[in-house]
Amino acid sequence: MIISIIGMLIGALVTGAGICYLVKEKQDKESVKIYGIISGVGGVIFIAMLVKLISSPQPMSTA
Repeated sequence: MIISIIGMLIGALVTGAGICYLVKEKQDKESVKIYGIISGVGGVIFIAMLVKLISSPQPMSTA
């Protein structure tokens, strides 16, 4: 569960940084391509970790 949450944070940060630099460097065609790919990869990481977190079995309460 902790790994999924950390993975989601990393994915969100990579996506955010990619979008930030994508907007900042929008005049350079090559930079737009690179930062677009980076944003996509970050989004995939975020979604994959979210699915992993949702689909993982929850621990049973012993109370």
